[in-house]
Amino acid sequence: MNKLNHTFCPLCKGSRIHSVMECTDYYATRETFEVYHCDDCGFTFTQNAPGESEIGRYYESPDYISHSDTRKGAMNTIYHWVRCMMLRRKACLIENELHCKTGRLLDIGTGTGYFPHAMQRRGWQVEAVEKNAAARDFALKHFSLPVKEDDALETFAARSFDVITLWHVMEHLEKLDEAWSVFERLLKEDGVLVIAVPNCASCDARIYGKEWAPYDVPRHLWHFTLDTMRAEGERHGFKLAAYYPMPFDAFYVSMLSEKNLKHSCPFVRGLWNGLRAYLHTVGHKELSSSIIYIFRK
Repeated sequence: MNKLNHTFCPLCKGSRIHSVMECTDYYATRETFEVYHCDDCGFTFTQNAPGESEIGRYYESPDYISHSDTRKGAMNTIYHWVRCMMLRRKACLIENELHCKTGRLLDIGTGTGYFPHAMQRRGWQVEAVEKNAAARDFALKHFSLPVKEDDALETFAARSFDVITLWHVMEHLEKLDEAWSVFERLLKEDGVLVIAVPNCASCDARIYGKEWAPYDVPRHLWHFTLDTMRAEGERHGFKLAAYYPMPFDAFYVSMLSEKNLKHSCPFVRGLWNGLRAYLHTVGHKELSSSIIYIFRK
């Protein structure tokens, strides 16, 4: 198997990296993968994850709802209810940051197309790319949204987007340096780059340790914090202009973590631990379960 074995830290290139935990793939294979930490910059990443040519089978699970529309079960129902609320919040956040109600937007890793569809309805010109064929088919069937394959990024003109968004996508991208080069080429000089990722320094991550659902090995290759995300942007010529918490994620993540642990009453226990984590983030948004980062050139 082609594996991503890192001799040096992918962020700072330091050599002081070591294993801090072993996490289980609860969604597809039950295999275990080591999570490494860099003592020099604090970056955390999955070691020996399958390479891009072999990672596909780890997404082949009906429980992996990022590319599905099932509403079966309480947790999936909550996921879709929160998604509707978050679509409105994301749109308002972008329009406030850009100081504009319309523009040209590129959504990378769009999944089933809910976000670009919502922005299109608000009057935005949208382009969306997605690797998963079933997700592209869903977007076309339900929203008449022609989502492109990810190699379409090479065909877009330079400086052609006011906004580029990645909602829980960057942690999946094997080639981070290439991705940032794409952002730099396609984004207008006064545009905004919006990246949302899980926060492995969050309160719920501390509660659940290696069982924290967003470690999601081996699909999640990188595990960011506020400091490491800021450093990643600066390394590629971007400045972190603002960041916002995603408060509802703590509840959903806690429920998933309880489900992984096969605890009784995962819904109730997840709500309780999600509430604990949420209360700790009041006034401390850097401890949020997931964070939305706003970058500018």
